[in-house]
Amino acid sequence: MSVSTRVDLALLGIRGQPPVSRSAGAGPSDDGHLVIDGMNAALPRNPQSPYEFDGQRLLYDGVDTGLDVAVINRPRFYDLHTADGVAYEQIARLHGRDVLATTVVQTCIRYAEDQRCRFCSIEESLRTGSTVAVKRPADLAEVAAAAVRLDGVRQMVMTTGTSAGRDRGARHLARCTAAVRAAVPDLPIQVQCEPPDDLATITELRSAGADSIGIHVESMDDTVRRRWMPGKSTVPLVDYWAAWTEAVRVFGRNQVSTYLIVGLGEDPDELVTSARQLIDAGVYPFVVPFRPHPGTLAVDADRVGAPDPALVEKVSRQVAEHLTFTGMLGADQRAGCAACGACSVLQNVGG
Repeated sequence: MSVSTRVDLALLGIRGQPPVSRSAGAGPSDDGHLVIDGMNAALPRNPQSPYEFDGQRLLYDGVDTGLDVAVINRPRFYDLHTADGVAYEQIARLHGRDVLATTVVQTCIRYAEDQRCRFCSIEESLRTGSTVAVKRPADLAEVAAAAVRLDGVRQMVMTTGTSAGRDRGARHLARCTAAVRAAVPDLPIQVQCEPPDDLATITELRSAGADSIGIHVESMDDTVRRRWMPGKSTVPLVDYWAAWTEAVRVFGRNQVSTYLIVGLGEDPDELVTSARQLIDAGVYPFVVPFRPHPGTLAVDADRVGAPDPALVEKVSRQVAEHLTFTGMLGADQRAGCAACGACSVLQNVGG
């Protein structure tokens, strides 16, 4: 698969619905999950895309692309329920071929329209009943054990909506991590949260059993942050740098990551410069294209579309070049988005 084709798939998405897919929620969503030429691919579901998944093959305008497509079957743990009758699928979901992912608190103090991140739909899946508001540690441990046993899950990602506490939700993440670690001792876990006010919380997450951490800023341009993330932008970049620095000390180089989104209006040269600064500090910049999907303010109110493919490829190549130069690869992370790589093209260009 050429890089340009992978970029087109990341932006244009596919028609059809692979067995493993999701709608709404935290992070990139409304996507279908496939393995293409041996690499994870989480692709937007777009009824206008020229690419179509017909259940076995990937077509372009009705013609077989010739790409090697492996279908990820619906996981068996989805058929199970807790003793309280909650479907395991409402507690955690399969991402890609072997990643178990969950949002441990599906609400966010920043979800009011004047505060909400405009690319986020974290509470929409809660409104549709496809998840539960707060995941209990014991339930997550039960689901994780089943997912490993029945479906060969090899890593887990736990993120959270931001809470009003000084820990911003990290302590519930720690409780959930400890429960999963006790149930499945060898399962690598990444946790994701905003910078906590008390940096000692980062050590609590590591002590609970987390192997890596994502502290996601999305943009290093304060003008872009105020426009796209009005609530989250009140956390100054200096706080992010303090959290990243402490996280690298606690978790180690290349076990800390942050999302950087291409297509929010940030100057691409400045985005690449910021990514290089993060890399030099031991933080993996998980560069992803902005993915418009219903349920977000960016689509429903702003009508923002996907970025230019050439821009996504250029930025991804430049960031991957510095990642390669410094020996920092996503595949070397123990768990998390960069380890999976499905929502980005960085691994396709060497990062």
